[in-house]
Amino acid sequence: MKLYDLFKLNGKAALVTGGGRGIGKFIATGLAEAGADLILTSRKMKNLEATAQALSQGFGVKILPIACDMAREEEIEAMLKTALEKFPRIDILVNNAGITWGAPTLDFPLEKWDQLFNVNVRGVWILTQKVANLMKNQGGGNIINISSVMGFRGSEELLHPAVPYNSTKAAINLLTMNLAVKLAPYKIRVNAIAPGSFMTDMLSFIEKPEFKAAYDMLKGAIPLGRIGGIDDMKGLAVFLASDASAYMTGHVVVNDGGLLAK
Repeated sequence: MKLYDLFKLNGKAALVTGGGRGIGKFIATGLAEAGADLILTSRKMKNLEATAQALSQGFGVKILPIACDMAREEEIEAMLKTALEKFPRIDILVNNAGITWGAPTLDFPLEKWDQLFNVNVRGVWILTQKVANLMKNQGGGNIINISSVMGFRGSEELLHPAVPYNSTKAAINLLTMNLAVKLAPYKIRVNAIAPGSFMTDMLSFIEKPEFKAAYDMLKGAIPLGRIGGIDDMKGLAVFLASDASAYMTGHVVVNDGGLLAK
C-alpha cells in the first residue's frame, strides 16, 4: 500500500464522544479531513450541531450529531441505537468525553469524586464494551481512548486542584493496555492518546488575569514552550485511526510538548 493510502479513512465510520468542542473537535476534524464519516456525541447539542455543520461543509462527509450523557447507561444505549440506524457499522471509536472539577484537595467532595469516575472511567467502559461487541461481529475495529499526561504524574495544587482526575486517567491507561490484549483475537486494536496542555474550552480559564501565575507555570514547564493546538492533535489521531498504525495496539502515546520527559 502506498504511504498516502495508509492514512486514508474513506468509507470508515467513527464515533467520537465529546466531539462538539475541545480535543474531541480537534480529533473529529482530522478524521473528517481523512475521509471518515462521523457520529458526534456530547451532552450539549448546540456544540455538536455547529461542529457537524462546519465539518460536513468543509470535507463533504456524513455527520450525525447525537446528544448523550456518558454518565447514564440508558443514554449511551439510546445513542448507539440511533447511530446504528444511519450507520451499519462503527469502525473507529474515540473515547474522548471527560470532565474535571476543581476544589482544594483536603476539602474535595466525595460526590464530585464519584462524578469524575462515572464519566471518565465507567462511561468509557460501558460504551467500549458495547461497541467492541459490534466490532467483534463485523470482523474488527479500532478504539482510541483519550487519557492525559496527568495519568502518569501528580500535579500542583495551584495549577490543577482536581485530585481524582489523575486517577481516572491512570485507569484509562491500564484499561487501554488490558483491552488491547483481550480484544486482539477479534482484530480490534486499542490505543490511547495522553495529551498534555491543549488550548481548549476546559483550559481557557487559565488565560484570565487572575490565573496568570498558573499560566506562566504551565508554559514554563513545557520544553517546547507552548500550549498545543488542533494541528498538534489531528495528525496523531488519524495515524492511530488508520492503517498507518496497523501493527500498534496497547500503547498510550504521550502528546505533551515534552512535559513528561522533563
